[in-house]
Amino acid sequence: MQIAFNATALLSPLTGIGQYSYHLAMGLMAQQNLKLDFFYGAFWSKQLRSSPNGTLAASLPWLRRHIPYSYELRRWLQNSQFRQGTQRKQFDLYHEPNILALRFDGPTVITVHDLSWIRHPEAHPVERVRAMNRYFETGLRQAHALITDSTFVKQEIIDVFGVAPELITPIALGVDTLFKPLTPHQTLAVLSRHHLEHGHYFLAVGTLEPRKNLALALKAYLQLPTAIQQRNPLVLIGMKGWHTSALEQQIAPLIRKGLVRQLGYLERADLAVLMAGALTLVYPSIYEGFGLPPLEAMACATPVICANSSSLPEVVGNTGVLIDAHNDLALANAMVRMAEDDEWRTELAHQAVERAASLTWAHCVDKTIGVYRTLMS
Repeated sequence: MQIAFNATALLSPLTGIGQYSYHLAMGLMAQQNLKLDFFYGAFWSKQLRSSPNGTLAASLPWLRRHIPYSYELRRWLQNSQFRQGTQRKQFDLYHEPNILALRFDGPTVITVHDLSWIRHPEAHPVERVRAMNRYFETGLRQAHALITDSTFVKQEIIDVFGVAPELITPIALGVDTLFKPLTPHQTLAVLSRHHLEHGHYFLAVGTLEPRKNLALALKAYLQLPTAIQQRNPLVLIGMKGWHTSALEQQIAPLIRKGLVRQLGYLERADLAVLMAGALTLVYPSIYEGFGLPPLEAMACATPVICANSSSLPEVVGNTGVLIDAHNDLALANAMVRMAEDDEWRTELAHQAVERAASLTWAHCVDKTIGVYRTLMS
C-alpha cells in the first residue's frame, strides 16, 4: 500500500500533534507492506526528517523564517505542491495527521485531535480560528475515514458536524519509552542542571497559551502553605504560545523569588527526567482532545492532577485527581495532599504506571493500519 503522509507537523518544535505524527510514521514505516512518502509543505521525501528530540526546522534554518504571505496563500502553495506530488505518483491512500486535509482525489484518512477552535475560540488566535473554520469542513467532505485520539472527540464531531459514527475510529495515543520511572540517582544529573531536587517540585507542561489554564495553576500554587512552596517550586515547561503577556507578568516576580522556574521547551530526554522527578504533574487544561503530558507523567509513576473535563478523565481514569478547571481551591487542596500524603501519592503512582502500560504507540499503529485496511477493502 502506497501512502501519502503529511509531515508538516514535524517542521516545528514537536508538541502533541508532532509527537503523534512522528511515532505513527515510524510505526507505519516498519510495516513491510506499507510504503510512505512524506510531504513537508515545500517538498516530498521518502525519509522521516525529524525525531522526537529535534525538528526539521532546526536542521533546515531557512524553513524557520516567516513567510511574508497570508495563511491562505501559504495554504494554496502547499496544496499546489501536494497536488503535483500526488499526480506524479500513484498513491493508494492519503493520511492527514493534523486535522486540515490537503486536496486529494483518492481515499483520505484524517486524524482530528480536537475541536478546540469551535469549543473555545477565545483560546486561539483569530487567524487560526478563521482558517480552521474555512478549511475543516472541506476536509470532512473529502474524508473517507476519521481517526480521533479519544471517544470524547468522536462524540464532539458527531454532535457538531453530524458525521456518521461508523466513519470515526477513536485510537488512543501512546507513550514514548523514554518516559519511565526513575530513581533519584538516575535523575540527579539533569535535575542538578536545573537546581531541582527529585520529588520536590510541582510540574506543569504545555505551551504557554490560554487553553492550558496555567493561570489557575499559579493561583492555586500561591495558596499553598509557605513551607510547601519553599520546598517545592512550580516548574513550567513549554514554549511560548500566544496571548501570554498577562501570564508572564504574573510569573516574573515569582521567578525572582525562586518560587517558579520557567524552563521553556526541553529536549524529550530531559523532559522525561523532569517528569519522572516531579512530585506531581499539574494539568488544569480547559480542553484537550487527549492530553499526552498526563499519560507521559503516568508512565513515569508521577501522579497527575488534571481537569475533570474533555478527554482527560478518559486518559487518566481513577489513577489521578480530577478537579474543576475553574476551581483554584480544589487544585490547591490536591497539591497540598500530594506534598503531604506520601502513602496516597505512592498508591496513585502504582496505578498510573499500570494504566500507562496499556497505551502504546504499537497499539496506535496497529489500529490505524486496521482503518487503512477497512477503507481499502
